[in-house]
Amino acid sequence: MGLTVVLTLSLCLLQFGPDPDAVVRVSFVTKSSLLISTIISGLLTAALSFRSALTMRELALTRAELQRISGTDQLTGLLNRRGFDQAAEAALTKARGGNLPTTVLMCDIDRFKAINDQFGHDFGDKVLISIAEVLRSFAERRQMLVARHGGEEFAVLMTGVSKERAAQYAEELRQACAAEAVLREGASTNVTISIGLAESHAGMDLAKVMRLADQALYAAKHRGRNRVVRADVLVDSIAA
Repeated sequence: MGLTVVLTLSLCLLQFGPDPDAVVRVSFVTKSSLLISTIISGLLTAALSFRSALTMRELALTRAELQRISGTDQLTGLLNRRGFDQAAEAALTKARGGNLPTTVLMCDIDRFKAINDQFGHDFGDKVLISIAEVLRSFAERRQMLVARHGGEEFAVLMTGVSKERAAQYAEELRQACAAEAVLREGASTNVTISIGLAESHAGMDLAKVMRLADQALYAAKHRGRNRVVRADVLVDSIAA
C-alpha cells in the first residue's frame, strides 16, 4: 500500500508538475490517470511476481536440502538406509532397462561390538568414519552406490559389472579396509570387514537381492570373518 502511494505521488508530480494551482485539461487528466494506473499496476505485478519467484526458489532449495538430509547418515556423510533404498531402486530399474547386471555387497565391520566395549563409542565412531571413507573413495572411483545401511553395516550397489569382476571388486574392498589404520591414543588399530555378495537376476526386486547378500554376509561371519562370500556359491555348496 505504501509503495502504491509513493508511486502514485511520484508519477503525478512528473505528469502534472509541483504547482497545485496549475490549470490542466480534463482530457489530459483522464489520460494521465489511466497511464499512471497502468504503470503502477505493471510495476506492482512485476515486484510481486519477482518476490513470489524468490520465495518459491527458497522453498525448493529448502525442500531439496531437507530431502538430502533425510537420506544422509549424519556421522559418515554416506547415504543412510532410506537414501540408499531410493537410489538403488532407481539404479536397479535403469539397469533392467539396459539389460545390465546388478550386484549388491553387504559389508559388516568385524567384532564391532567388542571394539566399542573395549575402546569406547568415540573410537567406535572413528572406526565407522574411517571405513566409510574407504568405501566412499572406492565407490566414487568406480561409480558405485554406497551407504551406511545401519549400525556397523554398509551396502554397495554396482551395475554393469560382471559377476566375476564384482567378486574381484569385493575382495579389493576387503583388503583396502583391512589396510586402513584407525588412530587411537597415538597408536593405530586395523579393523576388518566381512562381505556378502549377491547378483540380481531377471525379475528380482531390491529386497530379494539384499536378503541374499545378507545371507552371504552371515555365512562370511560364520566362516571366520574377514572374507567375501558369494550368494550363488553359497547356494551351490548347500545344494551339494
